[in-house]
Amino acid sequence: MIKNPVLTGFHPDPSMICVDGTFYIANSTFEYFPGVAISESKDLANWISVPSPLDNLNYLNMKGNPRSGGIWAPCLTYHDGLFYLVFTDVKTWTFSPFKDTHNYITTAPSIRGPWSEPVYINSSGFDPSLFHDEDGRKYFVNMEWDYRKQDKEQFSGILLTELDAVTLKPISQPVKIFKGSERGMVEGPHLYKINEYYYLTTAEGGTSYEHALTVARSKNINGPYELHPDAHLVSSMGAPDAYLKKAGHGSICQGPDGRWWTAFLCGRPLDESMRCPLGRETSIAEVIWKNDWPYLKDGSMVPSPEFEGYGEKNIQKLYDYKFENEEFKADFMSLRVPAQYDLLENGSLRLYGRESLSSTHNQNMLVRRQTDFCFEAETCVRLSFDHFQRMAGLIYRYDEENQFYLRVAYDEKKGQKCLGILCMDKGNFSMPLGEDEIPVGDGDLYLRLTVKNRQGEFSYAKEDMKWNVIPYTIDTSILSDENANPMGFTGAFVGMSCQDLADASAYADFSYFKYQLLD
Repeated sequence: MIKNPVLTGFHPDPSMICVDGTFYIANSTFEYFPGVAISESKDLANWISVPSPLDNLNYLNMKGNPRSGGIWAPCLTYHDGLFYLVFTDVKTWTFSPFKDTHNYITTAPSIRGPWSEPVYINSSGFDPSLFHDEDGRKYFVNMEWDYRKQDKEQFSGILLTELDAVTLKPISQPVKIFKGSERGMVEGPHLYKINEYYYLTTAEGGTSYEHALTVARSKNINGPYELHPDAHLVSSMGAPDAYLKKAGHGSICQGPDGRWWTAFLCGRPLDESMRCPLGRETSIAEVIWKNDWPYLKDGSMVPSPEFEGYGEKNIQKLYDYKFENEEFKADFMSLRVPAQYDLLENGSLRLYGRESLSSTHNQNMLVRRQTDFCFEAETCVRLSFDHFQRMAGLIYRYDEENQFYLRVAYDEKKGQKCLGILCMDKGNFSMPLGEDEIPVGDGDLYLRLTVKNRQGEFSYAKEDMKWNVIPYTIDTSILSDENANPMGFTGAFVGMSCQDLADASAYADFSYFKYQLLD
């Protein structure tokens, strides 16, 4: 049995396909760069990261994008020897009736690329997908956003647009084929042709605890679409004891042995606070067919904590990242634009100081997902600068308004470098150590974050490697959609960061980074 989630930590909006016996999942990455996370597996249990397709500024430039903007709900398909990736780059969505949601398609002969320059399709809504019909015609599917409406009615329905099969440019006017169920807020469409029916799966109910994966079908691609007898294939709404909550937004595919599967997002709250610092994760369930309708094999739309796949999960407890080459980048991301760094001959990572923790333009950090409720992250940093506006350290963040930063900076009153904690909770800034920031002098400084469920603490060591716990407990639950609501869709990340608010000339050298699962 394989335990869910199969992709732990921030892995929302899964689009899953199976090609020649290999499963691939594409996930949203929002403001994190490079864009679109792709994972592959032979057995549905063990997944490895594939290089992200949107890895340069010519393909994706999110500078200035709002928090939780950027890449929303990609769709991965395969047809006639080509992988097709459809994605949205969301430029505007908060504090406004409007959403600027630009939709594109890129293709590649291999899941590892090279990927073509993205083709722009439209901006009428988000969560786009691509459908390849049996007659060779191609159709673009996306939800429509209606700024004139209020609340759920802004999600006005699912649009279908035919594309030229070669240029991928639209060749028809969009047709509204589905307005959703009573749950409302219809989005995340995927279209399939199975036997005589076209099946449309959509996400409904928002992104939190009322979420659902809805199914409808029609014998005509333009509809009308008949709603599933249960309306939803997957949902944990009304099931307070469910292990996997928030279940919804997903896709379906057939495995090499003929079995059918659905990959869907879910959330696992820490405690009664119902906050999920791991973000929305990806789980899988087997699907069976009755009367030409899909159902979860377990007999309920509430997904199970486990399923029977094709293998057993191998648990890796320690990730020890070195900087001799670029291999570490498989697990690390930056914000909105590529990280600015060099790999040094001594095996260190030199991270250059850029804009502040509040910037949506040119921050500089390399961070990885928090994938476990209990973990330890550790690094070693050496600084070369003496100015309070230059700093570097270990960052633990959700977004610009919710984060913790164990940073080193120069204190001109004490005449040396000092270690302190910067906190942001819903935009409220604090420095809890105050005048008691810790003098650390020069040389290598070791930084550690230990998280056990809702509580976390920082510690440090000098070159003698004697660890000292900093007497300040952090509440990890603030790094969650629920705390940032309604402004967040991501999850907690931990990693290395450097700022220079004086003249952008400074840098910090990191000699390693470790992430360890704690029992």
